[in-house]
Amino acid sequence: MRFSGILLGWMAVLVLSVFSGNAQIEEESAEFFLEEYSDAFQEKFFEALKEKSIENYDRAINLLLECKGLEPDYVVLNHELAQCYLADKKLEDALEFSLEAVVAEPDNYWYANTLVAILIRRNMATDQVIGTIPISNEELAHNLSKSLFKNKRYKDALELTKYLSQSDKHVQLKRKIEDSIAAAGKKGNQAKETKEAAVERPNDPVSSIRTQIENHINSGNAQKVLETSESALEAYPNQPYFYYSHGWALHKLGNNKTAVRSLETGLDYLFDDASLANKFYKALATAYQSLGNASKANMYLSKVKSGL
Repeated sequence: MRFSGILLGWMAVLVLSVFSGNAQIEEESAEFFLEEYSDAFQEKFFEALKEKSIENYDRAINLLLECKGLEPDYVVLNHELAQCYLADKKLEDALEFSLEAVVAEPDNYWYANTLVAILIRRNMATDQVIGTIPISNEELAHNLSKSLFKNKRYKDALELTKYLSQSDKHVQLKRKIEDSIAAAGKKGNQAKETKEAAVERPNDPVSSIRTQIENHINSGNAQKVLETSESALEAYPNQPYFYYSHGWALHKLGNNKTAVRSLETGLDYLFDDASLANKFYKALATAYQSLGNASKANMYLSKVKSGL
């Protein structure tokens, strides 16, 4: 039995978010009509997308794996699984399926973009997977470099341009990366001057910057907290407090979606600091509440420990 009008309506809505958590539309969306696939496959696939859209990742993953049992060569399943595992913080599985998707369709930008997101979350350099992917494919190298550039991983992005020819598209990308590296160098020098001026703890720049941020938080200066945190994260990307303050500032400035991403990323770097964990949980609960996601807000509120 073919889909009802309601299920087809779901199809039209869900296609918009198939390829990324940022709701990017894949140029090859025509293949999503899936006319050559069985009704059983279509039902499971679109049910998986529905579960993914409401962040029920375990259920989505199980349905997508069932789809792979029916159509193992349908590449988009690998990409969808990679995204679900990434959202569910199962990064090893995410990397496995992401690499399969990139190897199968190296020209696809969104597949490359998801791979970069996973590598960043795993704190891995791109050269750690170079031997696994067809990096000689210039479109893939360009897409990876472009995604790294957008994620402000400028040095890694520049390194990949060595695989590119001198076409206009590639030259323009390389120029943008080089300009950003130069600008970041100027910003880094300014940050260095700021750190040198902080004489309270001259041998502990992280603590000095944290003190500056805490002062801005106490005075309610969200814009200053945002600027200082962003600069701090460029210099110290593994410091959880800077993700917390970054998310706090974004929430205060009304950018709750980005705030949630920054805060949840920071949790991955947090170890043995119950007091800071409480701050993360409270900030996440508040941000999700502002987004209208009561279930997520309550989940983080339930993690808050009293007396800290």
